[in-house]
Amino acid sequence: MVMTFMPFAVGIMDSELRQLLAQVAQGDRTAFARVYDLVSGRLFGVIGRVLPRAELAEDALQETFVRIWQRAKSYDPAIASPMAWMATIARNQAIDLRRRSAERLSASSSELDETLADESPDPESQAEQAGELRRLSDCMAGLPSERQQMVLLAYRQGFTREELAERFKRPVTTVKTLLRRSLIALKECLDGTR
Repeated sequence: MVMTFMPFAVGIMDSELRQLLAQVAQGDRTAFARVYDLVSGRLFGVIGRVLPRAELAEDALQETFVRIWQRAKSYDPAIASPMAWMATIARNQAIDLRRRSAERLSASSSELDETLADESPDPESQAEQAGELRRLSDCMAGLPSERQQMVLLAYRQGFTREELAERFKRPVTTVKTLLRRSLIALKECLDGTR
């Protein structure tokens, strides 16, 4: 029964986020707290794809919300949904933090050399990883084109199911089902059971 009303609820959340961002643009701290409550988990997921270390991801999330606060006046609903706009900020913050972390590491090259020598994968591990990537690529090629695109947008670029539904002109429940079936098919292919 809840799934029947899901597209309606998504529209309400999108509408609520637009209103909240307009209030944040006016300096409303209560609206800002509500935005944080609604989207921080999703944005942390987007950031986590770029920064797997939790402490760096938390720093990037904090910076993301600073940017949302600062740039709320520049949000244009005609260009992007509120979630897409905030996810872009989050991804950019994660990339920037990753870049800055790499620069700090390269500044102390002797320590970096020792660290890389200890942590770099051996040729056998690299070959194994390359083989796994080829297998995943082959399995992805077995999916219909639309489902390949959905999987890549969802799991590489952080698109929400709602954004995918909008992009592919499908109900959210259908997108969820297609993603679930695609992941099952990929797992079976990778496990060799398909």
